[in-house]
Amino acid sequence: MTKILMTGVTGYIGGTILTRFAQRSDFETFDIRAIVRSSEKAEKLKSLFKNVTPILGSHSDIPLISQAASEVDVVIAMADCDDVDAATGTLQGLRKRFEETGKKSIFINTSGTGVLSDNAAGMYPTDIIWDDANPDQIATLKPTQPHRPVDLKIVGADAEGYVKTYIVLPATIWGISKGPLFTSGISNKKSVQIPALIRASLDRGHAGMVGLGKNIWPNVEIHELGDLYNHLFDAVVVSSSLPSTPGHGREGYYFGANEEHTLYQVGKSISDVMLKMHKSNGGEPTTFTQEEINKYFNGSSYLGSNSRCRPNRSKALGWAPKKTTQDMLDSVYPETELVIEIGAPAVSEKL
Repeated sequence: MTKILMTGVTGYIGGTILTRFAQRSDFETFDIRAIVRSSEKAEKLKSLFKNVTPILGSHSDIPLISQAASEVDVVIAMADCDDVDAATGTLQGLRKRFEETGKKSIFINTSGTGVLSDNAAGMYPTDIIWDDANPDQIATLKPTQPHRPVDLKIVGADAEGYVKTYIVLPATIWGISKGPLFTSGISNKKSVQIPALIRASLDRGHAGMVGLGKNIWPNVEIHELGDLYNHLFDAVVVSSSLPSTPGHGREGYYFGANEEHTLYQVGKSISDVMLKMHKSNGGEPTTFTQEEINKYFNGSSYLGSNSRCRPNRSKALGWAPKKTTQDMLDSVYPETELVIEIGAPAVSEKL
């Protein structure tokens, strides 16, 4: 029985991945442990899946996650991709397991294509396109880039030889996640970037964008992202005895991305939806003022950055996303309905 530790299952990505795993024919052969903070959600989780054992606590608790990681074959981390403590504790546990058993565990960590971002502030696109099958190119990323400190720590552990590491880097994720984890209130069903723009636009009464919205990002639908984790798991765990196995460590970056969009396109779709909902007079999205960027995005122009990539290594696994940029733009209407239904504050804590 494969022992798996998951973090972030009450979140958007983590809830989707656990839901995807639950659809596997071999799901009940897995002994899954999931770190959760809420005792109420822990009880709900146990009632949903008999082979999922909640561990009450925080993934940032180094002794707790170190102990949990030392007892499993696979760790799939889907919580805060900038949490150095969580990565430190996980690696400590995996090192301990290797020293005691001689077995290299699998560590699948979630990062993001924000690591590729620049300072365009919506004023221009970029011609720089990153390839997940080009480790030499990825190695040129500065250690000061978003998510990079944790990524480098994990890749360094692989180089030390006590663990095999794989880093999944989702792009702009879109779509409302579905399944029992979401209907029961265990996991968060909504994404981050597009709802942040929707909340700010509703609050100011007109669709907005950073700068001129000329910056380009890739996108991926949430359930298709779940398929990527499933393909990667199959390749590195189920088929690990095959002579040709996927790259790990320095060669273990996997972009979760399909088509591309500009921030302007998202802003225009929000404007059209707000007009249909009688929330604005429609028209072109307008540039957020510096005061609005301070108010809604904690002073960050991150949503105006460029982040372009090609998921060649991911697709070599057999992953074949089908959802398009137009599908993403069409999803703005139900995303806006959900934002209004939830009534979340306009200020975004983290993007």
